[in-house]
Amino acid sequence: MSFLGKLFGGKKEEKGPTTHEAIQKLRETEELLIKKQEFLERKIEVEIQTARKNGTKNKRVAIAALKRKKRYEKQLTQIDGTLTQIEAQREALEGATTNAQVLNTMKDAANAMKLAHKDIDVDKVHDIMDDIAEQHDISREITDAISNNVAFPNDIDEDELERELEELEQEDLDKEMLGIKVPTDTLPDVPAAELVHDKPKPARSKKDVVSEEDEELAKLQSWAT
Repeated sequence: MSFLGKLFGGKKEEKGPTTHEAIQKLRETEELLIKKQEFLERKIEVEIQTARKNGTKNKRVAIAALKRKKRYEKQLTQIDGTLTQIEAQREALEGATTNAQVLNTMKDAANAMKLAHKDIDVDKVHDIMDDIAEQHDISREITDAISNNVAFPNDIDEDELERELEELEQEDLDKEMLGIKVPTDTLPDVPAAELVHDKPKPARSKKDVVSEEDEELAKLQSWAT
């Protein structure tokens, strides 16, 4: 605005409508044009019926109806073109609004991320991760040291154990060859009833022993004579 305009109170610049207001006006215009289309379609149908009804009776009236129909159809075609342009403009404006919202959201997210990383130094992060890895290694070494049995160190010679096992096996083999069975952990079952042939024989008396000796001596004397 010029100096004179400011001095004499010139007209102020009007602020344009917002995106939301523009989209809303476009939608209202679409609704108005759609209603106009429906009205013209009804008018066209009425003129067609009039032309049919007066085609043979009153040709002048029928021709006039067809002329009006043509006029309505021309208006309908113009409205179709206008409606197509308005729909395309509204869709483009809605797309631009969506893109602007997405861009603003991404911008806010970038600023928030920048603020979150403001006090973070990448080199310090690497140092911290190295310290964490080192502490993990120390923790594993401590765990291994605690789990190691100090009273029984793991320095036993495996070859010596193998030789000792072979000697034990050889001893068992030698005992089996000599007829000596290796004792087992379980004892044989004792039969419940006594066997008849396992009963001990009654002890012989001294008299019976002397009689048998006399009989043997008599046999020897008879063979000698």
